[in-house]
Amino acid sequence: MNNLAPSELVTAGWILVITYAAVILFFVIRGALRTRSIADYALGSVTFSPVAVGLALAASMTSAATFIINPGFVALYGISGVISMGIALPVAALVSLVVLTKGFRAMGTAVKAQTMAQWMGAVYKSRGYTLFFAFLSLLLITFIVLICVGLTKVLASVLNLNELYVCVGIVVFVFGYMMFGGANSMVYTNMIQAALMVIVAVILLGSGYEHFSNGVHGFLDKLAAIDPMLTSTTNPDSFLFRDNFEIIFCQIIIGIAIVCQPHIITKSLLLKNDKDVNLYLVVGIIIQALFFLVVIAGLYARISFPDLTINGTPIPVDGIMSAYVVQEFPVYMGLLVVMGLISAGLSTLEGLIQSVSITITSDILAPMLGDKGLAKSVFINRLVIAALAIVTILLTFDQLLHPNLSVGIFAQNGVYAYFSAAFVPVLFGMFLKRVPLIAPVAASLTSVAVHFAVYYGGLTSYMDAPVRNPGIAAALAILASVLVGLILYFTFRKPEEAEAETAALPLEKVAYEKEF
Repeated sequence: MNNLAPSELVTAGWILVITYAAVILFFVIRGALRTRSIADYALGSVTFSPVAVGLALAASMTSAATFIINPGFVALYGISGVISMGIALPVAALVSLVVLTKGFRAMGTAVKAQTMAQWMGAVYKSRGYTLFFAFLSLLLITFIVLICVGLTKVLASVLNLNELYVCVGIVVFVFGYMMFGGANSMVYTNMIQAALMVIVAVILLGSGYEHFSNGVHGFLDKLAAIDPMLTSTTNPDSFLFRDNFEIIFCQIIIGIAIVCQPHIITKSLLLKNDKDVNLYLVVGIIIQALFFLVVIAGLYARISFPDLTINGTPIPVDGIMSAYVVQEFPVYMGLLVVMGLISAGLSTLEGLIQSVSITITSDILAPMLGDKGLAKSVFINRLVIAALAIVTILLTFDQLLHPNLSVGIFAQNGVYAYFSAAFVPVLFGMFLKRVPLIAPVAASLTSVAVHFAVYYGGLTSYMDAPVRNPGIAAALAILASVLVGLILYFTFRKPEEAEAETAALPLEKVAYEKEF
């Protein structure tokens, strides 16, 4: 598959990559000149428009998974995947985004939280809880690996290069410039990336128009001719879309909780004015809804590769979209699509690198190092990013060489465990009063325990398969954590008198930014 691209595409691809890199570096240098502290790196020192931040939100929520990895699952399993990844999860996620954003922003601004872990610690007045979520955020490295695999597959296909070399180049470049830019540059690069992604989303969704020459039924007939299960709303032969519980119920639960990722929910903290929140949400939701629909292109890819092979060689699930773009699009159009796919990956990758590195620096290392750590936090953060780069390369190599069906399974297992643990404390912190610390802590611990017990212990009949669906484990973990959290909340809820005494304290007395 590495030799699929014609020579003119390879040449034009190199020009594109070099130009794209130069534009990004321009904004990074511009942003770095305005980054003087770890707070500037985390939240920015520039006033951003709500439209720009809304575009950045859409770009951050959309990753290589949405544009590259998930369409591969749809190509493999059909309409059931579209319902799951293009309808059920997105609707739940976008509704949850509206509900959770305003409450999180109001409280996050009040306690001056730079990270999700700090928000948890400040809201529940517990340094230990901050530390717990700081370490839990290391699970997000699995998502970083997914994006690196997706970007590697695309660029290796276009440039006809060895995947491992491409992987190292991507990691060194992206992690390298993220050492300096931070939020000041990221919003601008995300805005450009989102604009490109809108164009490419429209191109990809329209790329199969000829398959509809005989209407929707004609399109479905083409899929059914390849495999009747591709047109079924459930696919018992798959590992992810076997029934409506797996396709709809679990995806709705995950969609509601998926917003509780630091690179998503903390994006609203970049807004300097509360009145900008509504416009920010409108822009972010409309663009994001378009992006989620891109999985439909996986159906077009399956029609192009009925047996999912090229010249007799099987196409890996993670490489299906790359192969589709290289084979089906003319050079100029293919390059535009490649640019959008790269943008989809980089936009989320930048946000993850920023949020994970800031969490490690501010919430784990700085408290250990005291005043010296605080004074050198920007330098320490750069060392953290360098260490993350090394870990990412090693894990990405492993996923490129030995994936368990897809890197998507590896990433979901880590990311789902994280936001499953974060869901109850975020929900309780915003909507309930007099919350005893034991309720969110026990809920988080329950979530992590149930998720990994179900997944690795093979609990439930759904796990009795060669490839296990992390979505099942996460949905059950979230339900268990909500149940435990509510029971402990009503059992140990603080009396109103204690709440009144706490409310009388200045916010800075209960916030933890001074301790870092």
